[in-house]
Amino acid sequence: MLDKDATEFDGACHCGAVRFHVRLSEGLHSARRCTCSLCRMRGAVAVTARLGDLHMLAGQEMLTLYQFNTGTAKHYFCSRCGIYTHHQRRSDPSQYGVNTACLEGVSPFDFEDVPVTDGVNHPSDGNGQKGDGIIGVLRFQSVGC
Repeated sequence: MLDKDATEFDGACHCGAVRFHVRLSEGLHSARRCTCSLCRMRGAVAVTARLGDLHMLAGQEMLTLYQFNTGTAKHYFCSRCGIYTHHQRRSDPSQYGVNTACLEGVSPFDFEDVPVTDGVNHPSDGNGQKGDGIIGVLRFQSVGC
């Protein structure tokens, strides 16, 4: 069973070249998906960490940076296996979004419901996004395999 209160995790990309340790500011309670063009395509569930709480253990030189649109968000990928590990958020540059699939012992399918934020109408664009920006929920329902 998933312990959403857990805050300390080791993580890695698929090939293991990039390894890190992270302290999540809200544990796994902050799990989210986003509707921006990049998040739609990568399909990751991300959780929140403060910038100073993600520490690279190995492979920092293997990370590739990708930026688009305003160039504010910084998305990091392993240059060997292509897995997205984390990104510095546009909505709050003092935070990282960390790919839950990279966290040891965690799978994105461990979350029954994942809130989805409106990344198309980003609050920084002045598009009138109100409240917490949640526009829906993705649900994983096991069929008992």
